[in-house]
Amino acid sequence: MKDVRIIKRYQNRKLYDTFQSCYVTLEEIAQIIREGHEIQVIDNKSKNDITYMTQIQLLFDQERKSLKPGNVELLKRVIRSEEGTLTGYIQALEGKLNLTFETPAAVETAMPFMATNLNSSMENSTTLN
Repeated sequence: MKDVRIIKRYQNRKLYDTFQSCYVTLEEIAQIIREGHEIQVIDNKSKNDITYMTQIQLLFDQERKSLKPGNVELLKRVIRSEEGTLTGYIQALEGKLNLTFETPAAVETAMPFMATNLNSSMENSTTLN
């Protein structure tokens, strides 16, 4: 297991990678994650772990920059789901499909199954919500 890279978020909203000893952008954090590194983002003042919110912000930023149109129907299903959160929706989907997406290898293994069963699962999810 790789060491966790600590990123500090300062009051001026700048992100500082303590491993590289330099400021980083959200895109650079995304690249760190893509390379397989674990990160933990800490608010420098409060010392609270803000990793989750930073990663959500990162996803929002990537969606905003995407040239592909977003899937409004998918977002409606997420909002209408029991928890109304993206992570809650994915966890419920994992439970329905009896899968866990904890590692990239697990996702790759599940892809053939998902390709054949995702559409029916999504249709059932829409009718339940």
